[in-house]
Amino acid sequence: MLHESNADAAAPSTPSTAGGLGRRSFLTTAAAAMTAAMGQNLLARDFGPHAAPVRYPDPDIVVLDKRFAKYKIGNTPIQRLYTGCLWAEGPAWNGVGNYLVWSDIPNDRQLRWLDEDGHVSVIRKPAGNSNGNTFDYEGRQISCEHGTRKVVRYEYNGQTTVLASEFQGKPLNAPNDVIVHPDHGIWFTDPGYGSLMDYEGHKSKLELKEAIYRIDPKTGKVEKVTDEIFKPNGLCFSPDYKKLYVADTGASHYEEAPKNIKVWDIVDGVKLAKGKEFVSMELNGKAGMADGIRADVDGNIWASAGWVGEGYDGVHIFAPDGTRIGQVLLPEICSNVCFGGPKRNRLFMTGSQSLYAAYFEAKGAHIA
Repeated sequence: MLHESNADAAAPSTPSTAGGLGRRSFLTTAAAAMTAAMGQNLLARDFGPHAAPVRYPDPDIVVLDKRFAKYKIGNTPIQRLYTGCLWAEGPAWNGVGNYLVWSDIPNDRQLRWLDEDGHVSVIRKPAGNSNGNTFDYEGRQISCEHGTRKVVRYEYNGQTTVLASEFQGKPLNAPNDVIVHPDHGIWFTDPGYGSLMDYEGHKSKLELKEAIYRIDPKTGKVEKVTDEIFKPNGLCFSPDYKKLYVADTGASHYEEAPKNIKVWDIVDGVKLAKGKEFVSMELNGKAGMADGIRADVDGNIWASAGWVGEGYDGVHIFAPDGTRIGQVLLPEICSNVCFGGPKRNRLFMTGSQSLYAAYFEAKGAHIA
């Protein structure tokens, strides 16, 4: 891995043998200190604008199972496209405009990255402390606003349409992530993080059990599809839309909550059945949590992961049978992912404070 130079470090002064430290002892001690310092620097990859190129193949794209080898491209790197957020979330790709939009929740803004030249600008501020974003089949942006406790759609005329704000007469907790079905139904999760503190929304009481909902495209009615999960977070469909995958981050507040991704069968396009654990997020005896997730056209699940540290934080890739087949290691906790680019073969990853991207020989299964 790349590391920063120690050229600016002060050279140690050599103590005299009269002080009780002989030349051989001094050299041994100095060598050990230098080795330790170099080891620490080697662990820290520099993603800054003046960093030297990484040697191919990128060592932080890790093949754990031979099934992942075909997706790793030998001559492409992980790139940091932007940094300066407080908590970056909700990346979504707009295929018409060839841009990526994502949220910076605490800063109450949405950012846009342009594919043509990498330009980044603020597309919306205030943004209701938005979290998850997606686009519908008409190209309109849909966002989960923590601050307003609503799921909204931004119209072409500049107006905002509220798609969901309550269930059974009670306000939603704080919608988190959202996806759109080909039947135009909108599915979203409501774990309530944006109402648990003022940092990402407005601190307020949660009046509903954490749950997953569907907005009917014809009637606009909000229907609960399941609450058999502690805190539903990121969600995605399988490529054939017969399964729904949802990350459970309930361990943040419930001791008994597992750190896993669940999966359900979708019945008649509107109901869920046979919910079970798809994968545990435990790796080498340590378990962090998945957050945002996406499926590729082969049915693999690409899950953002974090809260463990180096060697874990980034993206974990799971085969349809639940085997962890690869990792993309990042220097930050990864909050969410999406596929984008003109060929939809570029994985965009929102880290804690940054936006990263890498090309793969894989394509996203869904429109955003």
